[in-house]
Amino acid sequence: MILVLDFGGQYAQLIARRVRECRVYSELIPYDTPVEEILAREPEGIILSGGPNSVYGEGAPRVDRRLFELGTPTLGICYGMQLMALEMGGKVGAVQIREYGRSDLHVKEHGLLFDGTPDDQVTWTSHGDAIFAVPEGFSVTAETPSVSIIAFEEPERGYFGVQFHPEVRHTEYGMEILKNFLFEACGCNPDWTPVNIITDAAEKIKEQVGDAKAICGLSGGVDSSTAAMLVHRAIGDNLTCVFVDHGLLRQNEAEQVVEAFGKNSDVPLIHVDARDRFVSKLEGVADPEAKRKIIGEEFIRTFEEEAGKIAEDATFLVQGTLYSDVIESGTRDAARIKSHHNVGGLPEVMDLDLVEPLRNLFKDEVRVVAAELGMPERMVWRQPFPGPGLAIRIIGDVTAERLEILRKADFVLQDEIRNAGLYRELWQSFAVLPAIHSVGVMGDSRTYAYPIVIRAVTSDDAMTADWARLPYDLLERVSNRIINEVSGVNRVTLDITSKPPGTIEWE
Repeated sequence: MILVLDFGGQYAQLIARRVRECRVYSELIPYDTPVEEILAREPEGIILSGGPNSVYGEGAPRVDRRLFELGTPTLGICYGMQLMALEMGGKVGAVQIREYGRSDLHVKEHGLLFDGTPDDQVTWTSHGDAIFAVPEGFSVTAETPSVSIIAFEEPERGYFGVQFHPEVRHTEYGMEILKNFLFEACGCNPDWTPVNIITDAAEKIKEQVGDAKAICGLSGGVDSSTAAMLVHRAIGDNLTCVFVDHGLLRQNEAEQVVEAFGKNSDVPLIHVDARDRFVSKLEGVADPEAKRKIIGEEFIRTFEEEAGKIAEDATFLVQGTLYSDVIESGTRDAARIKSHHNVGGLPEVMDLDLVEPLRNLFKDEVRVVAAELGMPERMVWRQPFPGPGLAIRIIGDVTAERLEILRKADFVLQDEIRNAGLYRELWQSFAVLPAIHSVGVMGDSRTYAYPIVIRAVTSDDAMTADWARLPYDLLERVSNRIINEVSGVNRVTLDITSKPPGTIEWE
């Protein structure tokens, strides 16, 4: 295990992800986690993340000095490097020329971190401070034109630091540098595989649930389906899946989910028709956070009711919560972007205890696990669909008319995307309906109708995304079909915003 201490940097979660890509398990934990707890977890290595503060500033996050006495190999990245230097007797201060973005790095001494990499390489930096004097015993291993100490190390005691970000793709040899730390400094083995993930998850589920019964909130997507299969492997017939049709699904989706899951799983499935219940609760609600919280609470109340019908000891609720959901909903050291209905949108009082076997995994990791569990390819590669459904793709309050228009428009888009053979190439593709009207002309008459926005993105893990360059002829077909086939729409537009600055969903 590698523990990544989070100092609030924008790339903190990315560090943990890159370590996992090296097939070494990692976890992101708060920077002030007690040293005793860190020691008890017996990590092979520790990484100190970047952060937005100056280490010498008032109120800047610091660590217990004993962290550097554990004898555990430690890598400081950006803020983490500066903190290591300051705590161990070095000097840190502001620089006259700040470095943001691409920087040309020159290796002065290859040592351990830069072993096997060239003398000159491109890195990605983001800092206004620098180290002016290294702690005793440390050697400077790299520099840039404006910063003379961009990397240092003291390999005998296991201390390493880089002022740039090896976890970012723009750093040419970032993965090689991380691998040198993981495998040479820490002595890790690259053995964190889907089989190990499944085995570990099953053991934790058994320990948590015991002989009690659990229900799984099934949506039909790869996340909840994989969670269900993992829990079923752990507790067998004590699991029942509950699929709630909240009236915010895409066209024919409820029937497809029930049929697909029934064919590919031995887990009992209860189908709950709660369309009127959810849609009535959303009447007149336009604020996206309010929508998510209403939907989150109604899901929980529905699950509680169904659990009570199954058995008195059905006290656990299985959810397909992912790590990206947790990050976006906000942790103590990361700002909230939006509340996910299954994280920040949950009610404060619940009668069910959560079981979240995928909480520390990214989407692509879940897909690998799903394939290992034998899930059909169509389910493994189903594009993500948010729990709040079409409610957060209608920008404004949700009405039956707007839901019907959006369902039909989205069906056309999905049909054309699949026919073009692009479905697997896209992370997500969907239609958005802003609750506004624009003027148009049809059959020589004036129209005043809704626009439809097409959103299609490519991504590896949903933490960042780029807008997809869809072919013009495909866009033309989609636009013509939507306007001709969907009553109430007279305009189709394309969203060409990446993440950041936008999010993938509009709400």
